[in-house]
Amino acid sequence: MTTKAPTSNASKQIKAFIKNWMSLVGLIILIVVFSTLSQTIYGQQTFLTIKNWKTILLQSATLAIVALGQSIMLLTGNFDLSLGRLVCLTSCVGAGLMINSGWGLLPAILVMFAIGIIVGVVNGIMVSYIGVPAMIATLGTQYICFGVGKLITQAVPVPFDTKSALYKSFSWIGRGYWLNNTLPICVVIMLVLYIGAQFICTKTKIGRNLYAVGGSREAAFFSGINVKRIHLGTFILGGILATFGGFVLMARLGSVAVTNGQNYEFDAVISSIIGGVSLAGGKGYVLGTMFGCIFLTTLFNGFSMVGIDPFVQDVLKGIVLVLAVVLDILSNRKKS
Repeated sequence: MTTKAPTSNASKQIKAFIKNWMSLVGLIILIVVFSTLSQTIYGQQTFLTIKNWKTILLQSATLAIVALGQSIMLLTGNFDLSLGRLVCLTSCVGAGLMINSGWGLLPAILVMFAIGIIVGVVNGIMVSYIGVPAMIATLGTQYICFGVGKLITQAVPVPFDTKSALYKSFSWIGRGYWLNNTLPICVVIMLVLYIGAQFICTKTKIGRNLYAVGGSREAAFFSGINVKRIHLGTFILGGILATFGGFVLMARLGSVAVTNGQNYEFDAVISSIIGGVSLAGGKGYVLGTMFGCIFLTTLFNGFSMVGIDPFVQDVLKGIVLVLAVVLDILSNRKKS
């Protein structure tokens, strides 16, 4: 009996780790699989290269910033389908003001974030105070954001002059590197945001309130938590992070288009679920969402490397979403 107890405890700890950090475990498996495939197919390592991983991390960073807001909303039992189009709208407004209207960087940024906050407030009021279902409310604002973005740009890409002093003043946030041109600055920003969010969600009263609201709104209400204010706050935070993601994406690409942020809202949900954040709310770690974003980007980077058709990749993305949701539902059912 005494020899079995440590083994049993170790087994439980391993199972708990895999369950809580499924995205990290999955990412490690993907790295092993695709590095082996690249070596087998091309006779050399094309996957585990610094250049390829720079690309993966750069693509993951902007999505992860947006997904952070989505995962915090999911913790409270809500979600926002307008985040991807909000990335489009705010970046189109910012670029339009700077390029077409001659505004400076700071005023344009302030307008961008004001729009992000306003959209978050509108979504939050509709869902929290009026009682409109989150899917309907945020789907409506999704179309509004996309429509306004198309009006501003006329559905034509708006490029920056990448040699101008204006663009150089903020391009570093999307194109800059540290550690001898190795570590992208936007990846460092992503890490700082997630580490800070993980600390707040797990070590502070605000975080405990988020989990409490997601676990049971009624119980949280009778415990003295202002549930409506919590929901409103998460929608505003989602708007702010989507705007910041749009700014980083604009800085990295050096242009804006109505395709900026396309499907980010769905990729953010997929990444959050893969990262262990439950659709039912009140469960999961936001840090897992970051690994979920890297997992998703790595998965499709690997698919492209082995020559899978992009249209087939869209089908596979849908399959990944369905599997993630099914696993989440089965996990919650087992817990119940």
